[in-house]
Amino acid sequence: MSPSPLPSLGLIGLGAFGAFARPHLEKLFTVHGHDPARPGGATLAEAAGQPVVVLAVPVARLAEAARAIAPHLRPGALVVEVCSLKVRPLATLRALLPAHVEILGTHPLFGPQSGREGIAGLRLVLCPGTGARGRLAGRMLRRLGLEVVVMTPEAHDRQMAWVQGLTHLLGRVVAGLEMPPLPHTTSSFDQLMRATAMVSQDSEALFRTITEDNPFVEEVKAQLRERMAAVLGAPPAALAA
Repeated sequence: MSPSPLPSLGLIGLGAFGAFARPHLEKLFTVHGHDPARPGGATLAEAAGQPVVVLAVPVARLAEAARAIAPHLRPGALVVEVCSLKVRPLATLRALLPAHVEILGTHPLFGPQSGREGIAGLRLVLCPGTGARGRLAGRMLRRLGLEVVVMTPEAHDRQMAWVQGLTHLLGRVVAGLEMPPLPHTTSSFDQLMRATAMVSQDSEALFRTITEDNPFVEEVKAQLRERMAAVLGAPPAALAA
């Protein structure tokens, strides 16, 4: 008896994360990938007409992508977004997509750099709706070896303000320093450089999304300014200038 065919999935966006995610998704699905910047794949209608549709696009392009796929979505389809924020993207999809689809918010807490050796054991946040397809998606993601954590969109964004916002802000500061050649370093310095290198690979659009589009990052920035002022002996207003 031949094995059952894999279920089908449409993958919209084949940039850095979409291209990274595709081979992992192909372990569970027949993937129909579409990206207007990469001709030769599935058409938009074909990709958006699958039972599961993953939007691997930046937050800034999410509304555009939602409007484009809306006419092609089949009733009962599951639409999955993978943005670094959850409150705003999920609200955008609820406003722009037809009521007959289910929406699932996900945030893989890894990317092409941190997942280059494999994704088993890495963590993924799930913000499910009330439909059965979202719960099934969580079980399928666990089959990839991922640790799936269920959170509300607001709880996610509050945590990511620190987890990602602080990391990217400090990484951008360190990466911008004009350091001399340093042939002799310590273990702690090397770890700092590795962390800085990981976030410096992210796009400018992702940096802006993480540090500007998440409203909870403002608290992080305020505390960071205060602590830097205390350490450097400068008034907080000088650091904010």
